[in-house]
Amino acid sequence: MQNSDQHAQLLLATWVGPEVNRLAANRSEFYRALPEGPFYGFNRPGAKSSEAIIGNWWRQGMMGGAKAHYDGIVAFSQTDFTEDLKKISVPVLVMHGDDDQIVPYADSAPLSAKLLKNGTLKTYKGFPHGMPTTQAATINADLLAFFKA
Repeated sequence: MQNSDQHAQLLLATWVGPEVNRLAANRSEFYRALPEGPFYGFNRPGAKSSEAIIGNWWRQGMMGGAKAHYDGIVAFSQTDFTEDLKKISVPVLVMHGDDDQIVPYADSAPLSAKLLKNGTLKTYKGFPHGMPTTQAATINADLLAFFKA
């Protein structure tokens, strides 16, 4: 994995910086645009968007505080979990869509799974970041199978 400074710089330059600026400029528009586009993959050709999902994401975003959301973005973008992952010994299912436009697959899931003592990587072809919502039947079935194993 990249060290935390490299990871933070990459994330801030490519996603977090522009998104934080959009969040600061107009929270309501930000909380509409992100689920309408990359979060659930609704910006992909042929994707069928869901107003209910988009509206629910907007509602949740608007209920939270701007400072808390900013602090959350900073925390996930600047924290290196390498040493924490190495300490986990229980079975862990790492699930990631290979069309995640929020957290790039190659920079995340395979690396995390390798660091875990007992990690299993499950990659979902074409699934977006918001796959637990858009692909709930598949994700829930795989979680249940993992828990039962």
